[in-house]
Amino acid sequence: MITATQAPEKYLEIFDQFGSRTASHPHWLQSLRQDAFARFSETGFPTTHDEDWRFTNVAAVASTPFELAASATVSREQLEPFGASQFACCLVFVNGLFSGELSTLRPLPKGVTVGSLAAQIKNDPATLEPHLGRYLNIPRDVFAALNTSLMGDGVYVHVPRGVVVEIPIYVLYVTVPGATPTMNHPRNLIVAEENSQVTVVEDYVSMGEGITFSNAATELVAGDNANVSHYMIVREGDQAYNFSTLRIQQGRHANVATHSLLLSGALVRNNVHPVLAGEGSECLINGLFMANGRQHMDNYMLVEHASPHCDSRQFYNGILNGQSHGVFHGRIIVHKDAQKTDAKQTNRNLLLSDDAQIDTKPQLEIYADDVKCTHGATIGQFDDNALFYLRSRGLAEAAARHVLLLAFANECLDRMNSPQLRDHLEKLVVAGMPEAATFAGPRLGEGAERNWEEVG
Repeated sequence: MITATQAPEKYLEIFDQFGSRTASHPHWLQSLRQDAFARFSETGFPTTHDEDWRFTNVAAVASTPFELAASATVSREQLEPFGASQFACCLVFVNGLFSGELSTLRPLPKGVTVGSLAAQIKNDPATLEPHLGRYLNIPRDVFAALNTSLMGDGVYVHVPRGVVVEIPIYVLYVTVPGATPTMNHPRNLIVAEENSQVTVVEDYVSMGEGITFSNAATELVAGDNANVSHYMIVREGDQAYNFSTLRIQQGRHANVATHSLLLSGALVRNNVHPVLAGEGSECLINGLFMANGRQHMDNYMLVEHASPHCDSRQFYNGILNGQSHGVFHGRIIVHKDAQKTDAKQTNRNLLLSDDAQIDTKPQLEIYADDVKCTHGATIGQFDDNALFYLRSRGLAEAAARHVLLLAFANECLDRMNSPQLRDHLEKLVVAGMPEAATFAGPRLGEGAERNWEEVG
């Protein structure tokens, strides 16, 4: 077992092996990888002394001797339970590698490119150079640096100017654990040119038991007047570590909505970083996380208002049961030139047991003098009056709790515009609720009164 301080030395061997397999890649891409690995080696893994990781200890990831995941064989029948086959355009990646046999690509509008990033690097790398690696904050995010240094495959989506893609592009990432701890680093690039429209879904799942680490990074570029929706679903195994970073670059009057649904995983870190670079752009950052047992789910939101007349809305709800730990760190930065900014941030959390824990930190940094910004967070348990009302109408206590939980979750689901995706995600939420709905802990009336508590 290696220690956290020895981890970069172990990764040097992996990086050298990976570099020998990608020696034919363009010079600019190799330089990008080398610079990223140099940053990772210089910084090492973060600790709880780093403010961005104050509430999340990554020692378990740093001390595990991961190897790059090997290819694995998966059948269509094994994928059926995940529900992705209902989508007409579905790309499947197994252990980070694209599987054409398992994917379904319905004909898309003329000019739209949807496929494997590795294939695009091999066949037409010049199309990637203007965007790939140009937006992630590698100096700040060591896991983005690690992803960039070892990126091999992922989804590439390019929507030309003025084109509307009406069906969702569903991307299923399947992790198949090995005999020893394995890792993969999916890298995604989504480019929606001006006046275009597209919806992309990333769904991360596990098959079987074993220690795995999925470290994904997505760069999303929304051109002027583009309309883009992005969905992130994480439902990995009890021994899976899942870290993801979504970096969004928005042009003038671009409208981007990002939705996150975190359902399972030993340690989940969800980074969302929109930059409203064009005047008049809008961004919705919406999410729901549900943790059970000893799961740890960390949501880090960094929203940058860089131009005037931009609006952003953050809504994140957490449902925590057992001895789980949730984190919401929401940071809004309004730069000097971003006058007439309108930004709102809300985090609401339900604790279903006395051992569940939430750390929430809403944060504003405002360097402009004509803005409207608000933030707040609430922590609470079931409302006794609502439970009594439902039980007086004939519902059993477990059913009443289930109704209240679903109503709480629907606050996030109702913000999703795609009926097909909303129905799909609602089924996943309902399937993940029985344990929480049947929780038989102390009633709120027993002991000190508990209600929604403003903490920010």
